[in-house]
Amino acid sequence: MSDPSVLQIVLLAALGLVAGAVNAVAGGGSLIVFPALLAVGLPPLPANVTNSVAQWPGYAGSTVNARGDLRGQRRRLIATSVVAALGSALGCTLLLVLPESVFDAVVPVLVLLASLTLGAQPWIKKWTGRAERTTDNPRVLIPTIFLAAVYGGYFGGALGVVLIAVLSLLAHDTLRRLNALKVLLSLVTSTVTVALFALFAPVDWLAVLLLAPTTLIGGFLGMAVAKKMPDAVLRWSVVVLGVGVAIYLFLT
Repeated sequence: MSDPSVLQIVLLAALGLVAGAVNAVAGGGSLIVFPALLAVGLPPLPANVTNSVAQWPGYAGSTVNARGDLRGQRRRLIATSVVAALGSALGCTLLLVLPESVFDAVVPVLVLLASLTLGAQPWIKKWTGRAERTTDNPRVLIPTIFLAAVYGGYFGGALGVVLIAVLSLLAHDTLRRLNALKVLLSLVTSTVTVALFALFAPVDWLAVLLLAPTTLIGGFLGMAVAKKMPDAVLRWSVVVLGVGVAIYLFLT
């Protein structure tokens, strides 16, 4: 993006705002920015790493806004944050060391699975909420968070949806407090990807500059912004967009 048009600038800024809000509320905001970066001419791999870096301010804003709900979760927070950082580092390493042809082959599947996971979010919440838990299940929770973070470091689309499903199933707490932890773990994962991708990956920093401020605002004001649309409309708009991108990537 050496010379973006006014339309491209407005598009990225506006979608950054929406993506930050979606990540704060439901997860899946990266599935909004990723196709936008493809649309302005970035190849899949640079679009992926640029998307990952640009999401960081939104996660930071959301975490600041959710800090009250993180109180009293110190032990859980430390354990899951450590494994999330390690898993993200492994995912980033896989992305950087494996041939780009592997990413080109895998990313359409990841986009499709992430989109379908986002679409299934209401059923996932309903299913994970059926059984009453009296305590966390760390023997399963910790390695599962690690695997989710590996996915987040490698691609990251709808990582928030994956994390909230895992936390809802394996941790004992209110959904509001688990959602706050989800946002923090997304920030931890994103921080590792920013550090590694900034040094070793083909990040388009102009696109990041356009996206970062609005993802920050969207993340901080996520609830207020996202609730302008009904949850179902917001969710399925992202799902349809993600499926469309997956089909496009399969065909190209």
